[in-house]
Amino acid sequence: MTQTQVRADPGARRDELGRFLKACRARIGPEEVGLAPGVRRRTSGLRREEVALLAGVGVTWYTWLEQGRPINASAHVLDAVARTLRMDPVEREHLYRLAELTPSRLPSPAEVVPDAVCEVLRALDPLPATVVNGRFDVLASNAAQKELFWEWHSMPCLHKNLLWCCVTEPNARQFLLNYDEEVPHMVARMRAEYGRYLGDPAWEEDIRRLSALSAEFTELWARHEVAEPRARARALHHPRAGRLNFRLTELAVSEVPGLRIQVSTPDDAATWARLPSTRLSS
Repeated sequence: MTQTQVRADPGARRDELGRFLKACRARIGPEEVGLAPGVRRRTSGLRREEVALLAGVGVTWYTWLEQGRPINASAHVLDAVARTLRMDPVEREHLYRLAELTPSRLPSPAEVVPDAVCEVLRALDPLPATVVNGRFDVLASNAAQKELFWEWHSMPCLHKNLLWCCVTEPNARQFLLNYDEEVPHMVARMRAEYGRYLGDPAWEEDIRRLSALSAEFTELWARHEVAEPRARARALHHPRAGRLNFRLTELAVSEVPGLRIQVSTPDDAATWARLPSTRLSS
């Protein structure tokens, strides 16, 4: 079976939907929606019957939805559940995708970076730039990106994946200064992409191996948080250049859906002056 023919097992998709809904209701306290906290509450967050009441759906129906039973869910009902669980737009899209109410984008049969995109990467020097997919595999990088990160690893880099580099490298927190903000965001981005590729053997194996290697990833993955692309700060400590402050921007690659270019732009004059590739070329 080719990658474009891969479809998630319906049972696996329903199970993922149930886990996502449970995670969403666990984060909302009853007092936040005008309910009395009560006593003997065995779990944090809302109960199933409270979600059903607030969404205006049957308790049995909602329970079956979380249990992964093969029931039909209309857009109207899912909207009510999404509003009750205070989902933002990216979470709502994730909910719809898991419920198969929006068309899923098929995986690219081969994630080959087009020559024109490689030319763009080279033209972006001295700005560090790289091409990644939804799992943060590094598919292509320009010279500035390689210079910025070539001293990152204390061990040989075999996986060539930004997320793996963060959660498996012992010195990652010393290099990525805003690690505790950036890594949860990356896992949430990967979780949002996962809804498109549920059942894809490459994705499932990648998640399995990463979970086995990193308890931190396992904990973050279990949160079922999802996020969308956004410009964000990235603070690095380079072994020779010192602290570098960047603004990370992502650009979609229209020729190959799912690929994106990450560009790091210096956020201050000091970073421009200390940019490794700039210093080497001067």
